[in-house]
Amino acid sequence: MDDDKCLSCEVYKLHEENIKLIEERELSEDIIMKLAETFKVLGDPTRIKIINALSNVELCVCDISEHLEMSSSAVSHQLRVLRNLNLVKYRKEGRSVYYSLDDDHILQLFSQCLEHVLEENN
Repeated sequence: MDDDKCLSCEVYKLHEENIKLIEERELSEDIIMKLAETFKVLGDPTRIKIINALSNVELCVCDISEHLEMSSSAVSHQLRVLRNLNLVKYRKEGRSVYYSLDDDHILQLFSQCLEHVLEENN
């Protein structure tokens, strides 16, 4: 079947029960904006590399900057962006600051998206 013919309904017919269902489950503008901001932040390749690294092990800024071949200040900036959206958290140990993913939701989000991308490439 021609893909272009599948892009639109041939007959305009509303499905009232579906419209009612989605209206009942509509997200607030605040939640929509927070979701959009999260996906926007995750749309940066450097931040994806950081999240990938942190999905494996807790790391200090020095480790991340060495791994990404970036300055510590550039990595710190990216970590600040991730931290502002509660995607990563940190802890101090002496003079070192260690970063990890904020919670299992972030790991699940990253893992599921990665699985989807890998599936598309097969």
